[in-house]
Amino acid sequence: MSGPNEIAEALLDQVLAAPRADRRRVIAIAGPPASGKTTLSHVLANQMTAAGVQTMVVPMDGFHLDNRILVAKGLLASKGSPETFDAEGFLRLVKALPASQTVYYPIFDRERDIAIAGAGLVSEACDTVIVEGNYLLFNAPIWKDLVSSWDFSIQIDCPLPVLRQRLIDRWLTHGLTQENAIVRAESNDLKNAKLVASQSLDADVTVSA
Repeated sequence: MSGPNEIAEALLDQVLAAPRADRRRVIAIAGPPASGKTTLSHVLANQMTAAGVQTMVVPMDGFHLDNRILVAKGLLASKGSPETFDAEGFLRLVKALPASQTVYYPIFDRERDIAIAGAGLVSEACDTVIVEGNYLLFNAPIWKDLVSSWDFSIQIDCPLPVLRQRLIDRWLTHGLTQENAIVRAESNDLKNAKLVASQSLDADVTVSA
């Protein structure tokens, strides 16, 4: 496995050369929870901006449904699964990215466990957007309609044992006990990781992280 800097450097020329369907290029970085999507997205965006192409990262996480809705639907325990996102709202955002001059989007505050509406801005000066999330290549209704918007797509592949340890470590940093962190990782996050692995459409490039 390579680190995010090495992976981004290896991808840079391909991404910069990717043709665009509209005024703004839209790149997808997909992968299971804790695969390193967020880190790779920001490293690649920084490298692209340094190369003279202003690039921003738009995370899918802002489209988590609010916990009150999840409680009402009986879905709070499975937060992070496909049905716990506003997939249609996310699709509308992605469809707006290529041509709209200015785009506002929600950002997920992980510490408070809430999405904040209108907290992110893709400005007119932005040339390329990197969208990152678990289900960007997910082969299921609504989600699969995202694929036509990607000018270039990247799938991150990561072994399940590595994901498991990263997920446990993530929950430990959020104050869970070792036992509860293991339960949280195994009962929900790894289930979603296996779903991503089993039902993903082909990406332009697959990388190991």
